[in-house]
Formats: sequence, structure tokens, C-alpha cells
Amino acid sequence: MSSHLLSRRALLTLTASLGLTTLARGASADPAPSPRSTSRVTRVSSDARGVTLMMELAHAPFPAPGSWHRDSTVLVFVPSHHRPGPGGATQLVVHFHGHNSTVERATVAHQLREQLFDSKQNAILVVPELAALAADSSAGKLEAPGAFARLLGDVLATLDTREARVALGSSAPGARATPGRVCVSAHSGGYHAAACAVRSGGVKVHEVYLFDALYADTEIFRDWVIAGRGKPMSSRHKLVSYFTAGTTETNTRRLFEELERAGVTVARETVEGTLSREAITHAEAVSIRTQLTHGTVTSELNSLRDCLYASALRRRLRTSWFDTKQGARPLDRRRR
Repeated sequence: MSSHLLSRRALLTLTASLGLTTLARGASADPAPSPRSTSRVTRVSSDARGVTLMMELAHAPFPAPGSWHRDSTVLVFVPSHHRPGPGGATQLVVHFHGHNSTVERATVAHQLREQLFDSKQNAILVVPELAALAADSSAGKLEAPGAFARLLGDVLATLDTREARVALGSSAPGARATPGRVCVSAHSGGYHAAACAVRSGGVKVHEVYLFDALYADTEIFRDWVIAGRGKPMSSRHKLVSYFTAGTTETNTRRLFEELERAGVTVARETVEGTLSREAITHAEAVSIRTQLTHGTVTSELNSLRDCLYASALRRRLRTSWFDTKQGARPLDRRRR
């Protein structure tokens, strides 16, 4: 069957099986040039929420050996309220977009910058280009051990260049910044890049948010959550999986049964909005059967924002989100 006749879910299922094979096989880490000599800021824009920097990075997922994808773009958004962390530790929220999209399309469509800003979290958003405008879940260089750490190091090194420091002012991470607490977000086909990050990325990932994205790699997320079971909130591994009908529902239900048998503290929501804010904050794994469509699940009801509110990220600004901890949490739609 020609690819143009396949449905979106059929394409995801096909690439899921290919992604599993690739991850199991692994990829040799090609020697990359020094990020400081080849990575650069290509465009800077700012508004009241913060500064967006478009970069071309040596350690971006692509180009990669054996792949025809060549785009090395990485979008980085630094909210205006961001300030350097203790000892240079910089909190990061990394989002992997889905099929037939790009970093810029996904950032706008899912309002990633707006949701991070609204959460008031002291973190920086990173959106790497995956397979641009293609039905392809491959993760390029992120397949290699340690590649996720190299990508984040490249981002922070490029934020320490003169052009970036001038644009960011007091929001800049500062010299010798290192990754602090890291949260990974993925929509749809971005699941495989998220799995690569938690399995062999070379940097500790604290939380993963899957927005109708659990098409495969379930055992990788399972083992990762179990490895952090019972630890304090600051060091545990938390998973949130939003799902619609079909493959993501089947995989999420099966995964959460396995997690519960393993002693993980889980919270399930079959009607969106019934779990309390306290419950989704303290659970080690949260599953949410969303009422939204596949394309709107990340943003329509502020899902990413609420994941960040309920996260273990260290905040520096007060929020009223926790004023109502008990009872069914209110759902509010984003204003465009």
C-alpha cells in the first residue's frame, strides 16, 4: 500500500514498529564538531512573554547518519521571568513534535511558549526539529547513547554566546550553565524521541508528558517509571499520559496495569477534570482519558501548563493554582 493511502494512525503504528527496531539496535555516535564552532543563533524575536531564539545546532537530532532529514533547527524560548538557578543549574522543558509538523508549527499550534509562561515555572523551553513535515518517528542522533545530554549542552552553550546574552539580559542562564531538572513532553509521533531521552540520553529526566503519544516503546517508559518508584518528588520519575481512543488508550491501560502491579502510585482519570490537583501532583503516574481531539489535546484545556504546575520543577514565582487542591479540578480553555 502506498504511504499516501495510509491513515495517520496506520502510519504511527508502522513507524512505531520501525522505531522499536532502531532503538534496540542503537546508533553509533558520530564525532560531532564543537558546538561553539558550528552551532549558532539564526533568529531572535521577543514579546512580553519572553525571547524566542531559533538555532542551528551541531547536536540537533538531524542531520544524522543514514537519514535524509537534514534540518538542524532547535527553537528555544526563555520566559521573561526566568532567572539563573543555583550553581548554574537550568531547568528545561523539552518538547518533541509529532508527524507532519515542524518546530514552529507545533510551537504555535500547541501554544507551548504561552503554556510555559502561564505556569510561571522557572524553566526554558527547547523544541528540536524531528522529521520535518513527514510521517516519521525516527529520532536521528538522539538514538545514540548520551545524545540527549549533548543536545542540551549545545543549547546551553549557544545561549551563552554574545548574541543570545544581549537578547536575554537578566533571563540568560549564565556562563557554565548545566541542565537542572528536566521535563520531556511529546505529542503523537514524538514518543520515540522521548523514549530515547529517558532510556539512554545521558541526563536525568524527571518527568515525561505524553499527549496522545503512547504508540509504542511502552516497556521503556515502564522501566523508567519503576526505576524512580518510591523516591521523593525531587528525584522520582513521573509519567503523565493523555490518550484518546485506539492504540494510545490500549497501550496506556496496559502500561498502568503493569505499573500498579509494580507498586507505582498511579492515578487514573476516565472523565477529564475529575482528579484533584493534589492527586495529579503527588501520583507517580497519571493517565487521563481526554475529551479532546488528537490535534488539540496538548493545549485546548491547558494540559501542558497543568502538567508543569503539578511538576517537581523548582518555581520562584507564587501561583494560585494550588489554592484549590481538593475535589474535581476546574478545566479552563485557552484563549487564543
